[in-house]
Parts: sequence; C-alpha cells; structure tokens
Amino acid sequence: MPVRNEGGFIARSVGAVLAQTYPAERYEVVVADGLSTDATRAHLAELGRAHPNLRVIDNPGRIVSTGLNAALEVARGDIVIRVDGHCEIAPDYVERCVAHLREPGVQVVGGPLTTVGQTETAEAIAVAMSSRFGVGNAAFRTGQLAAFVDTVAFPAFPRQLLIAAGPFDEELVRNQDDEYNYRLRKMGARMLLAPDVQSRYYSRSSFSSLARQYFQYGFWKVRVMQKHPRQMRPRQFVPPALVAMLTVLGVLSSGLPAARWALGLLVVAYLAAIVAAAAVTARGENRRHFVPLCFAFATLHLGYGTGFLYGLVRFARRWGDRRTRAACPRLDVQGHSNPAPPAHSL
Repeated sequence: MPVRNEGGFIARSVGAVLAQTYPAERYEVVVADGLSTDATRAHLAELGRAHPNLRVIDNPGRIVSTGLNAALEVARGDIVIRVDGHCEIAPDYVERCVAHLREPGVQVVGGPLTTVGQTETAEAIAVAMSSRFGVGNAAFRTGQLAAFVDTVAFPAFPRQLLIAAGPFDEELVRNQDDEYNYRLRKMGARMLLAPDVQSRYYSRSSFSSLARQYFQYGFWKVRVMQKHPRQMRPRQFVPPALVAMLTVLGVLSSGLPAARWALGLLVVAYLAAIVAAAAVTARGENRRHFVPLCFAFATLHLGYGTGFLYGLVRFARRWGDRRTRAACPRLDVQGHSNPAPPAHSL
C-alpha cells in the first residue's frame, strides 16, 4: 500500500486490511509512506503496536510507483496484492483473491470498485465516476459481471509474474497501473474481474480536487501512449477531442461567424448530453445529485481532456522513448533473509 498524507483515511483503509478473514500469520502488510506530513505515520504506529504483521517503510520518491517498488523489494510472500490508501477492502478480499488465483487460466484478479463519497459533493462525484458517461466502459468501475478485462483495481498477482514483468515505471506519477497491466497482458497474463472481490474507494470531496486528479490522469496517459500505443482505447480520445474542438472553434470564432455558430452548437450539444446523462443517472435515491452531477461530468471530461492535450505539448519530444525507469529493479524472490516468510504479502 503506497500512501502519502492519508491521515483522514489510513486508520480505516489499513484497518480493513488488518481485519481480513485470511489468517493473520499467513500474510504481511507493507505500507510505503511517502514522507507524510500529516498524522498518517502516527496512525500507522498505533496500528503497528497491535498488529505485528504490519510493516511501514519510507518512500522517498513520494509517488505511487516508487512506493510500490519499495514495498515489492521487501515483501516476502508468493502472492502480492496492491491496495490503495484511499480505499477499504472487504473482510474476505485476500481470501477470495487467493482462491481465484488457484483457478485455471487466472494470472491476475481484482474486483469491481464501489466509489463512495462522504459529503454531498463527494457523493455526486462518486456517482459520476461509476457511470459510463463519466468514465466510459472501464469495467472495474461500471461492471458487476465476471469477465476477463484490460485492467482491474487493487489486483492480486503471483510474485513470480511480477518478477517476470519487472518494476513499476517510476517516471509515471499517474497511470502506472495502466502501464503495468498492459505489460502483464502483453506477456499473456489474463486478468479476471471477479464480482465477489469487493472494495470501496472514497472519491475526491471537491470539484477542484477532482479536476486536478483527472488532469493528471490525462497528462500522464500521453506518456503511457508513447510507451505502449496499443494500450489506448477509443474512449480515452473523446475528452481531448472535445477540448481540442472547443479550443480551436473558440480561437476561430473571433474572426469567423461560421466558427461562432459551430462553437455554439457544440456547446449546446455537449450541455444537452450532460443534462440528459445526469437526468438518467440521477434517478431514485440519486435524484438530489442532478445539479452536482452535471458539474462532475464536465469536470471529469474537461479535466482529462485538458491534461491530455497539455501532455501532447509537454511530451512532444518523447515519441520513441519507451524506456521503463526504476531506481530499484530487483524483484528477487530469493533476495530476503527472513527464514520463515509468510505465504502471502499484501
């Protein structure tokens, strides 16, 4: 679990990991802390006093990929599960992941992600992030049926598979999971989305923080695309295409009446689509979210699209650079001196 400044969530997220139905003596919990400046470390210290299978290490790189690599270097088990500091896994998460990995043809397993919010705005954001209009056909966010998919949230891997794939790419501040899962699929690994592997993710609490999050997703997606062009899906080009058309027509509209008409039609069409999608999504108990849903949808699309376009400019000279960058390339299954490793690592 790579974390940084998760003081408000860490007791809940790590607490869920430590409360598994899987025998505590058979798994360890490795938290890579990115030098947190809030109460994260204090909460972890308190949890550690009651749970000897909890280990906290430093992540000087302060980003997810460096934290994952640091944790993988010290993890001792033969199965590794990647968890997030902003999530809460079900009590039987480990047990079910281990069971699925024993099934023929399954090399990686994860489950559908239930996104929740703690405020009215966060709840609307969670609903938007769980809808096809908001995030496309990302199966782990919108699907509930068992299927082999392109990517899963909080996956479980056999350690030997991680050794073969190598470390996470430490150049990527975001989208490191997308890049890594593509590498695994390219090796022939099949990823199972299992409905009985349940977890909850706590959404951002404001539109500004959501905009920053999705701007970064779009920005770093460009580097993933440059490294692995075949990893891209059509849905990932829609937001930048929308932002590009709005920008171009906005610039041209100052001198071309036709561009002004086209811009107006595009804006009206997009607003109509948002309103229609919000009306469909905000049914039943979600009715109160209609207005914030409109803002959430726009934030997701425009944030991602703007980030993607900025990434095209920022990384314009990086086409052809497909290197995987990591400071700790050792994922040695035999590289640890503990004479009695647990069966699984988390």
